[in-house]
Amino acid sequence: MADPTLLEKYLTLTRQALAQVRAAPPERSFLRGASDDFLAMARAYLSDAEHFSQQGDRDRALAAASYAHAWLDAGVRLGVLDGGSDDARFTFFR
Repeated sequence: MADPTLLEKYLTLTRQALAQVRAAPPERSFLRGASDDFLAMARAYLSDAEHFSQQGDRDRALAAASYAHAWLDAGVRLGVLDGGSDDARFTFFR
């Protein structure tokens, strides 16, 4: 079973990352649809994580939080999301 401290760490990290990112492409760009999809998936998985956490299912909550953050991280790495230059929450191409 997932450690409650680890779960809270990842829920907090993902909430902060979601609050920080913005769509990178211009509004009428083809890639704006992709950025909107990345954000929608991250929000949906974070919602699932919070639901599972409230139900006491820490394993599924941690998995869902990880998926949510992965969508954000991938979006920033691809450039469809703007995460600033935050190396603590996102993985950048070097």
